[in-house]
Amino acid sequence: MKTHEDSDKVSDEELVRSIVKTNDTLLFEVLYDRYALMVYNKCFGFAKDADEAKDLTQDVFLKLFVKLASFKEKSKLSTWLYAFTYNHCVNYVTRNTAKKFEKQSVDYKDIENISESESEDYSIYQMKVDKLKVALNLISPEEKMILLLKYQDYLSIKEIESVLGIGESAVKMRIKRAKDKLINVYANNLK
Repeated sequence: MKTHEDSDKVSDEELVRSIVKTNDTLLFEVLYDRYALMVYNKCFGFAKDADEAKDLTQDVFLKLFVKLASFKEKSKLSTWLYAFTYNHCVNYVTRNTAKKFEKQSVDYKDIENISESESEDYSIYQMKVDKLKVALNLISPEEKMILLLKYQDYLSIKEIESVLGIGESAVKMRIKRAKDKLINVYANNLK
């Protein structure tokens, strides 16, 4: 990369290679500008507070600058950063007290509007949204995360494999177990 002005024209992967090679913070700002809104939106989904989401976003990018060399280009940078952000937010939730856990947010309108084309998931769609919100907060952050990846963020099994770094059968099993747990929590605790 010859100049910083050229940085807007290069791929994410080339930009990352240049940042890792030079530790150039101006180049990192280009990466920040490309992905800050996506990261902020994911963080806000977990924090549901604008100030906390901003703090989480800054934390993600600080960690990212240090860990950028660990990006091995096995997936798109956006997918890798998405996983990086989710993991950071799940750790945030796990670390904090029940009060912060309750601050998590999901756009339940997305769940409400999901197509019922997948008949095996019909039992999830039958839940009332307000009770579903409570049930999601009663399962583990990891179970909640995989369900949100699939049903809120509409990631495919392949994309979830990439985000979580696990195989297809592991993804399917985790989704099945998380759905079963959610249905069980919903049925036994929220009638």
